[in-house]
Amino acid sequence: MQDPTPDRGGSPRPAEERRGAAAGPASGGTSWLQRVFEEVRGSSQLSVAPAEPPPVTVVAVERYLAEAPPPPAAAPQYWYDVTLADGACQERCYLAPRLNGLVQRAHLRAGARLRLTRCSYLYDEKRLNYGFLCLEELERVGGAGPPADPPRHRPPPLRGEKKHYLPLWNNEDPYGEMWVADKPQAQVDVDVSKLTSLGQLEMTWRSRVHFHPLLVRVLHKSRLRYYGKPEKKLDMPYQAYFEVADGSGMMSMVLWNSLCPEWYNSMKVGTVLLLEQYAIKTSYPFKTQPTPGDSQMKRFATIEISLNVRDPPTKIRIIPEETVKPEWGLPEVKYRFITRSELDDLPNNHSCDVIGLVTFVGRAERARKREHGEDFWLYRWAHAIDGTSDQPFILELFATSQPEVFEHIHPMTYLVCTQMRVVRDLTENSSSTTYLTTSNESQIFITGWHKGQPYTKDTKVKNFIQWTKTQSEADQMKKTVIGGYYPFPRPPNNFVKYCKNNKVESVLKAIGETGKEIEDLHYREHKRIAVQGIISAIRYVSCSSAAEEASGAELVQKDTSQSLESSAMSKEDCVPKDKNTSLQNKEVKSFLGPHYTSGEQHQHQVLLSKKGSVKRKIPRRLNTAAEQGTASVIPVSPYPYFTRSARRKLALDEFQHEDFVQDKNGQAVSESLQHCTDREGMSDIPETEETGRTCDSWQSDLWAQVKDKLMKYLHHSTIFPESIPRKFDYVHKDLLMQQYNLHAAVHQPKETRTDKNINEFKSASGLGYYEVTVLGINHDVAIDVAFLPLFCPEDPHLFQLEDIQNDTLLSCMSCISACQQKATSNERLRDMFPLSNEIVKAAMDLDGKHVVCILDICHLGDDKVEVFLSKIYKTVEPGVLDPVNSCILST
Repeated sequence: MQDPTPDRGGSPRPAEERRGAAAGPASGGTSWLQRVFEEVRGSSQLSVAPAEPPPVTVVAVERYLAEAPPPPAAAPQYWYDVTLADGACQERCYLAPRLNGLVQRAHLRAGARLRLTRCSYLYDEKRLNYGFLCLEELERVGGAGPPADPPRHRPPPLRGEKKHYLPLWNNEDPYGEMWVADKPQAQVDVDVSKLTSLGQLEMTWRSRVHFHPLLVRVLHKSRLRYYGKPEKKLDMPYQAYFEVADGSGMMSMVLWNSLCPEWYNSMKVGTVLLLEQYAIKTSYPFKTQPTPGDSQMKRFATIEISLNVRDPPTKIRIIPEETVKPEWGLPEVKYRFITRSELDDLPNNHSCDVIGLVTFVGRAERARKREHGEDFWLYRWAHAIDGTSDQPFILELFATSQPEVFEHIHPMTYLVCTQMRVVRDLTENSSSTTYLTTSNESQIFITGWHKGQPYTKDTKVKNFIQWTKTQSEADQMKKTVIGGYYPFPRPPNNFVKYCKNNKVESVLKAIGETGKEIEDLHYREHKRIAVQGIISAIRYVSCSSAAEEASGAELVQKDTSQSLESSAMSKEDCVPKDKNTSLQNKEVKSFLGPHYTSGEQHQHQVLLSKKGSVKRKIPRRLNTAAEQGTASVIPVSPYPYFTRSARRKLALDEFQHEDFVQDKNGQAVSESLQHCTDREGMSDIPETEETGRTCDSWQSDLWAQVKDKLMKYLHHSTIFPESIPRKFDYVHKDLLMQQYNLHAAVHQPKETRTDKNINEFKSASGLGYYEVTVLGINHDVAIDVAFLPLFCPEDPHLFQLEDIQNDTLLSCMSCISACQQKATSNERLRDMFPLSNEIVKAAMDLDGKHVVCILDICHLGDDKVEVFLSKIYKTVEPGVLDPVNSCILST
């Protein structure tokens, strides 16, 4: 029998799919990919290693659910299809599962250039005349290829029976052509006499098989839930919950399976629905419950409305808002907006809605849902202000199945977040630990998406808009920051509490195991681990030193092989010439304006080497898991020495009495900053080799004795451009958003490109960072990690120093760096501050003592992994050592 779906890919596909977007100089000639396709299919081994393969461009990398192999074989949960272009045609290929790590660590991504060094041909034994190309070995290359347009039509995945692709980096977002943006609305004659109510359903549902039509309004909407498993055969394993209401009360409604792609995007909060041929089922008892805006509304919690394509086939119609009649008695959507001044009085887990002007948005990161699993939560941090407090809203934003909004959050936009939950640590004294996190029913909206939303009628939203009219756009722009490492929430002050909050198999990791932890990270996966060790050495690396080291590194752009020098800091951010321009002019129009446009694709840089000279890049074969991760190599720069007289020439005493940093109560941080500017105090310790002290480094006597005898020494103190928070530049907002979002699944080339790279945007943090060496407690292994002091003088609430005030060493390094940045804001004394005596004293207090170091690790793509020191716990403190052991034993 003939295969009923010959257009799924492989040999029987129509020729136009392989031709794809024929563009570039080779479009009139023979396609190399087509020749390889025919060669491998005709090979007796169904495998070839092409001689002198030319570079090809990766047009798309797409993920889908794998099929379960016969037990007891283990297999990956997901498969990947890769679309390649050679300038004459495009070819979809299946990626050999042993190469999945190349996608998971962003070595293989859309827009990259590579050579296909070995491929095979796979037939599907369950289908007639069906097969496809399989990528077995690849080499990365540089250079820009001919333009390759994204595919206009996406057939189903190549292997197996799945009918759709998943988003590349999470499962909660809609992805692909099957997701209908908006269902057309039509005029519907509603016969009120034939309707039933939710209250009547709740009383009579057990005695009926068929139910009268329902007329309801959507009050809440959950994120999508994907429940596909390799062993399941469902075509569209999706589910979404809604809370709908009529005049009698509120009830849950569940959208199932293939109805999700058809209706999910159209069922917005506030939408009025006419439902027919639905089912009623007993409610799932463990699902999350949103907090209704109207506390008096009755909730029918025992049953839920079930919408499916069969049993029975549900009929859904959207009623245009302008035709909704008051006599229908449908409730309006109500909200629970709060201001920032009200947040500090709210209890933990309180539900609320917020609106604010975004002043900071972090990079998109991922957190693994289950240890060793392949599923991830996608999230980012943001700050927003509303004029009622000098403190911002701190927002933890998980993906809410709104990728078109989530990917375009940027500073200076108006951000609305609904159904947020207060996270408050009641055992901590500082209110700075309070933040808001999304719930399953949260929705987020930015400039361009506010028009027609029910919240535009809310009084607090109107008050916020009035406040923005009084603000200077230029003044607010000075405070804006995007991307980089964001160390929040800070680890708790008490290590016992850290143990209780930690849900992984073991609280403590051996330093020697850190390399494996790093190797197992996926792209943009953030993880926090604890290691025992001894603080043995500290080195201060200034901006100029870091730039000097980076200038000798090989910087390879995503689609060019040319070596580039590190660029200097950019000019001041562009702001309107009229410094009194109101924020109202641009942003308030979002309540009336069109949807946001997508950001442009940006060529971001990959730091591949940290040697002192530029070396030619040797192509690497991408065919083994062992080559997917490696420890970074720390460059060695000369240590400058300054004498007391040289320091006097720096005129540090000029700043001695200035209040550089203030704590949250407005009082100057005294001793920490006095040491920064006390020239005599800086000279108390003689600068000799015996002390292990130089102007910008310190090492313990123990380290001097054991550093040459280590069995393993891990170097992970490199600071990458993606780690540095940058001042936001509105002119280049699309480029900056692309930089701090995840790599796109499908390459989107732009007609015009900017020559700017990420290094050219002004850093929002301090003048440098610290390299900290942690020696293992058995003195046989060590690791270099980085501590990045974060302080933004334009917005002191962005990176709050008081969060680590109880941690003496890290507190000293942060305060001194804040002092330096304040002192050098006028460009004087830049990069000339030595390691302060206070830092050395704090380090010497820990000399030889066992401590627990909390490390933040994040995979940035390719071989770039940042490892930051976030917290130091002393194991000799009361209530620390024994609870650690009991914590480990109890897991």
